[in-house]
Amino acid sequence: MDQLFGLSHNATLLIWTLIAIVFLIVLIAKFKWNPFVTLLLSALMLGLLAGMDPQDLIKSVTGGLGGTLGTIAIVIGLGTMLGKMMAESGGAERIATTLIDRFGVKRVHWAMMIVGFIVGIPVFFEVGVILLIPIIFLVARKTGMSLLKIGIPILAGLSTVHGLVPPHPAPMIAIEAYNANLGRTILYSLIVGLPTAIIAGPIFGKFIGNRIVVHPPQELADQFASKEERELPGFGITLFTILLPVILMLIGSIADIVDPQGVNGFTHVAAFIGHEVIALLISAVFAFFSLGFARGFSKEDVSRFTSECLAPTASIILIIGGGGAFKQVLIDSGVGGAIADIASQTHINVILFAWLVAALIRIATGSATVAMTTAAGIVAPVLAVSSGVNIELVVLATGAGSLILSHVNDAGFWMIKEFFGMTVGQTLKSWTAMETILSVVGLIFIMILSVFV
Repeated sequence: MDQLFGLSHNATLLIWTLIAIVFLIVLIAKFKWNPFVTLLLSALMLGLLAGMDPQDLIKSVTGGLGGTLGTIAIVIGLGTMLGKMMAESGGAERIATTLIDRFGVKRVHWAMMIVGFIVGIPVFFEVGVILLIPIIFLVARKTGMSLLKIGIPILAGLSTVHGLVPPHPAPMIAIEAYNANLGRTILYSLIVGLPTAIIAGPIFGKFIGNRIVVHPPQELADQFASKEERELPGFGITLFTILLPVILMLIGSIADIVDPQGVNGFTHVAAFIGHEVIALLISAVFAFFSLGFARGFSKEDVSRFTSECLAPTASIILIIGGGGAFKQVLIDSGVGGAIADIASQTHINVILFAWLVAALIRIATGSATVAMTTAAGIVAPVLAVSSGVNIELVVLATGAGSLILSHVNDAGFWMIKEFFGMTVGQTLKSWTAMETILSVVGLIFIMILSVFV
């Protein structure tokens, strides 16, 4: 199947790739197949259509899956443990209540965006939503504000971190694929992410909250209101625990910039503790003490928390692994090279290309993770033959594209609809619009930043 209707080799490979991606999208979006299984099937289909030897194809699939999960699986596991300790200790509630007190009722929606941004760093988006829904209900009840005016800023903060800010697994996928610098990616993600979250969060939240007035579903409101009161951890120690992995990574990157030759012994130490795996390991262990033992939890409690939180991550880890397998087949079959050749000949803007590929896959499959992993495999070969491109901004563009237009094929869409007690139409006008604003505004800020860096 190397040639098709007399077309060039590159054109044939692109047609097979398109067929494989359509197959992937249809099975996930229409037939609701498991994304992990579908990614593996699509990878095998593409490899066979492209003429790969079956044994080489198997090695490509297993190598891509294992290579992708080598770091990401550890990051997800340790980050999830850190988030679990924050949830069980009441750390998220402490951050929320402190910022509300400092900002005041009139500016509480700004505080909510900061809460979402901070809490979202160590946890998955879905976990962050479940963690913060009681706080959203509590604040809405105390202030009498529209649920959307409180909720949209939190969701914007959570979603921005999910798509743009390391060490969150989504941007880490692209960092690994593009071989980007972690420290610079963190710095650029904050420069782009904060103003993007402000526009899509407090500003849009105030606009839509005045037009769509919704109240917490009574059963959920009663359930969260009846929780027992507990003493919360201190604001300072909670904030330090959550931000510790980011601080350690930035120390490693700064040391590398100051001493690129590694002459100073401290540079080697900083590089070691600044590696994402080591930084998250140190932070997770620190959280066992700061948010665990220091809060009165026993060693059995901490052990149970860290075991319980890993089970829900199995699906996301497998999906990322499947995306890695698909990415490797794209490269080994020659498809990546074919895309790179065409992209270099057309002089396409790689940042815009990365955003567009991720956006199209996100809209079709409903999964930001599938969009991120698949787009990384398509964009990486183009990036390899492109000169003068800021790799870290391509990472952010891929993440921004993966956030766009969450609609009825996205599990997150239905989660927000049910928690906020909205109709499908209201969810499209609020949640879907917010995600699209995040994606488009994020791209605009990335393109502006690309002029200067």
